[in-house]
Amino acid sequence: MTKNFIEELRWRGMLHDAMPGTEAYLLEKMRAAYVGFDPTADSLHIGNLVPIMLLAHYQRAGHKPFALVGGATGMIGDPSGKSAERNFLDEKTLRHNQEAIKSQLARFLDFESNTANAAVLVNNYDWMKDFSFLDFIRDVGKHITVNYMMAKDSVKSRISSESSEGMSFTEFTYQLVQGYDFLHLYREYKCTLQMGGSDQWGNITTGTELIRRVGGGKGYALTCPLITKSDGSKFGKSEGGNVWLDANRTSPYKFYQYWLNTSDEDAEKYIKIFTFLTEEEIKNLVTAHKEVPHQRILQKKLADEVTVIVHSQEDLDNAIKASNILFGKSTSADLKDLDEATFLDVFDGVPQAEISKSRIDAGLDMIGALAEHTNFLKSNGEARRALKENSISVNKEKVTDSFLISEKDLINDQFVLLQRGKKNYFVIRVI
Repeated sequence: MTKNFIEELRWRGMLHDAMPGTEAYLLEKMRAAYVGFDPTADSLHIGNLVPIMLLAHYQRAGHKPFALVGGATGMIGDPSGKSAERNFLDEKTLRHNQEAIKSQLARFLDFESNTANAAVLVNNYDWMKDFSFLDFIRDVGKHITVNYMMAKDSVKSRISSESSEGMSFTEFTYQLVQGYDFLHLYREYKCTLQMGGSDQWGNITTGTELIRRVGGGKGYALTCPLITKSDGSKFGKSEGGNVWLDANRTSPYKFYQYWLNTSDEDAEKYIKIFTFLTEEEIKNLVTAHKEVPHQRILQKKLADEVTVIVHSQEDLDNAIKASNILFGKSTSADLKDLDEATFLDVFDGVPQAEISKSRIDAGLDMIGALAEHTNFLKSNGEARRALKENSISVNKEKVTDSFLISEKDLINDQFVLLQRGKKNYFVIRVI
């Protein structure tokens, strides 16, 4: 039995456009659909989460999802919204990226079950690599006119843009290659629906046109809105660039913080799009949040849910523990539980000074630690006053002027955290 996939997208705010008849068509029986992913990196980022969630909801509605890794199209580059061509990748790199992407998709999709709607990963390089240019223009190109291709928004915007250098023939043919993917999947797997972001409508409908003209059948198109932030800044970007799904590129702590720092308006929208919570659960959360907005109930639940799905419960627990070090009550023991990468993430941007290991071995006095050897405070006199005011902590524990920093105080054998008051931090790195 299939559930109403379109209705699920509708209440979640994930439906931008769909061909007439798509909803009724999907309610008839299990259907196969695909979404394409760019394999030019060995990790997806949170900008890819919307199409991933499309496939996840599709499978949960009883349908069969195909994730297409664009090995061939990745060698060309999609002109939609791009001002320049992408760099070409070799096959070895593409295969590595494909496996990495599949492992990330497996957090959302069931590839392993024996059910009829188990997810499938395909790579268009497999059917395009032996397709000669002459065969392609004879079997595919002759069915789509240049007028039709020129009318696409993605093409027109590139050609008419003053800042663009125009569009190469390579990129111009992108929509034909993507259109052929749809035709190939239609023929081989009875795949009749392609989904993607709203900027992909032109490329998707080229595929439906090929299915009509060459395959003698009918294909369907469905798009989701491009996600924006309420303040106008780009979703999925942080100060360090993309927010990646790979923990080695974006740590679980920074990933968690990204969602935790969303505005109230965005959190109410994102919790529908990026979690599997039910409509009733989300309504209850929104109501509870509006009663005590300062407690950030929506943001916390959103960050919890997405971090567990993308990473793990253990990663979420560690991210929360790390967050409490800055914003809650924590101890020296909590600090020492942090691995080096998380420690550096938590105190990213905090001023640092290097001190030799020999000085620590001899016992570093607090005046030297605060002023003389670090310049955390401006003078020895200011250091003495701060200590007398009981406003200085070492590794989250209050100290007096008689305290000596020694080897036992090192975090990960190399860091000491100084703090004045609640918000002024300083890191000593021992070398």
